[in-house]
Amino acid sequence: MKIVLLAVLGLILGALGGAALGIGAGLAWVEIFKVTDFEGYSGMLVFFTFMPLGAIIGGLAGAFGFALMAFRDSQIAIERDPVGREPRNRR
Repeated sequence: MKIVLLAVLGLILGALGGAALGIGAGLAWVEIFKVTDFEGYSGMLVFFTFMPLGAIIGGLAGAFGFALMAFRDSQIAIERDPVGREPRNRR
């Protein structure tokens, strides 16, 4: 269940970050290639092409990354036992 919840969190955060990066990439594209601004064409290009692509790629990368992190939780020492005490799992 933790893997699924972290994957959903990664999906949401990745989509937000990817959308922001997509807007930045779209604005750079418009400036570099001198896209015409006739009737808002450059704005529509940025917000209807680059932003959704960035959100999709970022969401998938975030979900995969967070799920991989949750899946490898046993290998990563997130919570350590206090010094001087016996580990909880040993008897």
